[in-house]
Amino acid sequence: MSGNSGSNQMWGGRFAAGPSAIMREINASIPFDKALWRQDIAASKAHVGMLAAQGIVTSEDAELIAGGLDRVAAEYEADGVPENWDLEDIHMTTESRLAELIGPVAGRLHTARSRNDQVATDFRLWVRDAIDQADAGLRQLQAALVERAGDHADSIMPGFTHLQTAQPVTLGHHLMAYYEMAARDRSRLADARKRMNRSPLGAAALAGTGFPIDRFRTAEALGFDGPTDNSLDSVSDRDFALDYLMAAAQCSLHLSRLAEEFIIWASQPFGFVTLPDSLSTGSSIMPQKKNPDAAELVRGHAGRIVGCLTSLMITMKGLPLAYSKDMQDDKPPVFEAAGLLALSIAAMTGMVAEAKFRTDRMRAAAELGYATATDLADWLVRQANIPFREAHHITGSAVKLAESRGVALDQLPLADLRAIDPRIDERVFAALSVEASVAARASHGGTAPAEVRKRVAEARAALGLED
Repeated sequence: MSGNSGSNQMWGGRFAAGPSAIMREINASIPFDKALWRQDIAASKAHVGMLAAQGIVTSEDAELIAGGLDRVAAEYEADGVPENWDLEDIHMTTESRLAELIGPVAGRLHTARSRNDQVATDFRLWVRDAIDQADAGLRQLQAALVERAGDHADSIMPGFTHLQTAQPVTLGHHLMAYYEMAARDRSRLADARKRMNRSPLGAAALAGTGFPIDRFRTAEALGFDGPTDNSLDSVSDRDFALDYLMAAAQCSLHLSRLAEEFIIWASQPFGFVTLPDSLSTGSSIMPQKKNPDAAELVRGHAGRIVGCLTSLMITMKGLPLAYSKDMQDDKPPVFEAAGLLALSIAAMTGMVAEAKFRTDRMRAAAELGYATATDLADWLVRQANIPFREAHHITGSAVKLAESRGVALDQLPLADLRAIDPRIDERVFAALSVEASVAARASHGGTAPAEVRKRVAEARAALGLED
């Protein structure tokens, strides 16, 4: 027989003590739910204040408990939350320290509540804070987009479909597209916040409590719109976390698209933008390289955030009412997603604010990409009364000729255009420049500089930015 005969080789290593060691580690959530300590202290103070108001505990005991909770909070703030796995979670950790500080009266704090409604309350408060932080970050991103869009309302660049030059647009118009995406992201977060802003505190383990508690009082004290209406649902609901993750995932997709634009634009074949040094890295072997690592990581973070959403969805998909221990795994994906989202928003805000746009390169690309071909076709329809399909064919011939000579459409001589179709006259040149093309797109939401400035002014007003 080999090995240590004093240990069970089935468990081995750190689990040499057997099943109890495994249970201790798998059951403990303190390594991650310690992040809830501020919310746990706040909810506990609201709860004990209500208990005193209802005469369930004495005012003296309530004051002693509240003072003790403040001392625990000060310790956590200064030194962090200790990780004693035997205490399992943040709730027992706080209650244990409270008992050490004020004695047996600490046990009265848990009257008329359970760890089930306690964690549901703490987690809602944490997610609500995460929503508020994401919203504030997105507002800063919007402000950066609006400022740069205003600066570049006239800057012409190629607009793409299929990553092929399609029609000329302005850089300001392009940036304002991401402003709109961020506005929808903020709307989704606001919807999630409104839906989740009900307090589960007082639902107890699953059936409510026989104590004469006032759930409306604790809900108001914690900034909720009111208490939840079904105790079973209260302790088993994680829709609020999924709502947040869905909004975070969609937001991360928008950030990833913006990051991809900067990655492409910063590449040498495009050369549309120079990224800030503070958000780029060099190569360990190629001294000429300036890598868009921050943008690439934002793009990568989107996959992880979507994975966090999927993780919690799968965790919740088959759980019967009410609480199950599986739900202990609800917090890590939310905490991870929130951290990644905050980083991604901050990175893209800095990139938008500090990037140097090469508008000369953008304009040259728009001209060489024959982005005004649609304008030629439209002119033939309007001015020469040619059916669009025929106009499309004529325009294709003009593009082929310009391409063979390496010039823009408006640089082709009139004689060459008339050789393609004699119905073309000198008026066509007023429609073929990239400036004319963007100026003509003055419909609501179009790329015309005047329209972009109008949208920028509206956005500045919506954000409360000073002129």
